[in-house]
Amino acid sequence: MVVSCRLYILIIMAGTLKLSVIIPTYNEAKTLPAILRQVIAVPVDKEIIIVDDGSGDQTPSVLDMYKDNVDITILRHQRNMGKGRAIRSAINHVTGDIVIIQDADLEYDPSDYVKLIRPIEEGEAETVYGVRTGSRHSYLRYYLGGKMLSILASFLFGQWLKDISTCYKVFKAELIHSIPFECSRFDFDFEITAKILKRGIRIKEVPIRYYPRSFTEGKKIRWTDGIMAAWTLCKYRFAEKE
Repeated sequence: MVVSCRLYILIIMAGTLKLSVIIPTYNEAKTLPAILRQVIAVPVDKEIIIVDDGSGDQTPSVLDMYKDNVDITILRHQRNMGKGRAIRSAINHVTGDIVIIQDADLEYDPSDYVKLIRPIEEGEAETVYGVRTGSRHSYLRYYLGGKMLSILASFLFGQWLKDISTCYKVFKAELIHSIPFECSRFDFDFEITAKILKRGIRIKEVPIRYYPRSFTEGKKIRWTDGIMAAWTLCKYRFAEKE
């Protein structure tokens, strides 16, 4: 009985897809060890690609502790270039079948990976977004701004979406490899959303947990990023080419 159970588990594992976890990080030395422990603990076949985007704190020293881990690839930018550029650098090193974006803070829970990747594993979707749920949310102005951006995207592209500003975006690797990117900063979230929707690809949304942090804890987004996000959605909706 024990042997048959083990064989069953091996068969299941052999049929699963490999997950590539992209972690852009900038001055997140305080939270990086904790989030890496959580990511490593997720029971899926995976690789982790970390991009140190020119950090000026102890992030490089923290990452040195993982340099011998064969499942972790560490990339470094000599200067801060923005989240979008960090993700673009990581995409070039992806070898998995599914890609997920993970912030280096503790706002999102990696234990949600399993349900986020399931629709892609089962052939139900090419893209999955994690919808932040519950009564807790970030600063009210950013919460409302995020809702307005989701409404704008829904209006522009004809698919009702609840949370396009979420960090947890999951893609089939072949899809994300096929998209030509121009983003540098937080516009990544809106450029990729616009380009996916413009191709007529439906985005499946799955509820996730969310633990917002404050600016004193290291939150980096600014109100000007909201203006940039709206412009990005409109730009790619009416652009002739991707």
